Amino acid sequence: MKTTATILLFLTGLLFIRPCTYAQDLHFSQFFNSPLLTNPANTGFIPDGDYRLGINYRNQWSSIMSVPYKTMSAFGDVQLFKNRDNTGWMGLGGVILHDVAGSGQLTTTRIYGSVAYHQMINLGSLLSLGFNAGWANKQINVSNLKFPDQFDGHFFDSHLPTGVVLATNNINYLDIQTGMNYAYFPTEKIYMNAGFSAMHINRPRESFFNPQPGIDNRIPVRYVGFLNGSFMINDQWIVNPNVYYTNQAKSSELVLGLNAHYNLSGNGDNVLIGGLYYRSGDAIIPLVGLGYKDITFTFTYDATISTLKNFNNTRGAFEFSLVKQGVVDKYTGNRRQSMCPSFRNFY
Repeated sequence: MKTTATILLFLTGLLFIRPCTYAQDLHFSQFFNSPLLTNPANTGFIPDGDYRLGINYRNQWSSIMSVPYKTMSAFGDVQLFKNRDNTGWMGLGGVILHDVAGSGQLTTTRIYGSVAYHQMINLGSLLSLGFNAGWANKQINVSNLKFPDQFDGHFFDSHLPTGVVLATNNINYLDIQTGMNYAYFPTEKIYMNAGFSAMHINRPRESFFNPQPGIDNRIPVRYVGFLNGSFMINDQWIVNPNVYYTNQAKSSELVLGLNAHYNLSGNGDNVLIGGLYYRSGDAIIPLVGLGYKDITFTFTYDATISTLKNFNNTRGAFEFSLVKQGVVDKYTGNRRQSMCPSFRNFY
């Protein structure tokens, strides 16, 4: 019984391994550039446009693992069904998330459709409510894995028999999220936003084993809260502070920092971006990026500061994001000005 319990604990832990140290779900250090994964209420919440497309890529632990963890996503959303005075609209979008982790090629694929409604409360504030649902798939290849009962006292021997038997190596389930945002923008130079979301509210079962009494294989609800702002210092500088907190079961993560945008051209078409973030107890995350017209590229590097740095020499992860946002028809005549401070608003 003790051996069986150990095996079950080992594989249960393996099932929930993720790219970030303190949180179980797949996500990115650049949470502000993966808006639909952070909060479904962000769907169609595009302060500088009415459509948005983006991709994200993260590579982690390549310095200490022969097979690093790789996480990729692609998303898109658009504003639709605007009322006559542009004070209310619907957001529709979708996101694909794919992750491959470790020697067992633990593969996660999730495809979500997302919808949100946005309503101006007055001239300087906006309330948003969102919801998404989708299909999730997880699969594993056990041929490259070794289990506790294959330990001969000195090494793990894959030729030894194992009592580990999976009911399946491929599972599928429905996954549901919800969230809300509040944005406040009293002037063209000040913008603030707060949001809260709950992930896996249907608590789907995720396990390669058959159900067993006393073992709860349902995914815990993950709660996410964030605060961000955008403040225009002058026609050359805009700063964006961000705070992100998430909690799932007994795991939590806090990330905070800021970006600074420097206007390289008079019309705001060319922007240099720099920033620095801190993941509590885990990593320092510098950011660099470039903005060209309606396309923004950003790169971050997670420099480990926890005790893991003794093994990976501070080389944690690198990540990049490419986001395009724009206006479908800029000549409609009723397009509102950007809610966020923008260099283009002044030219």
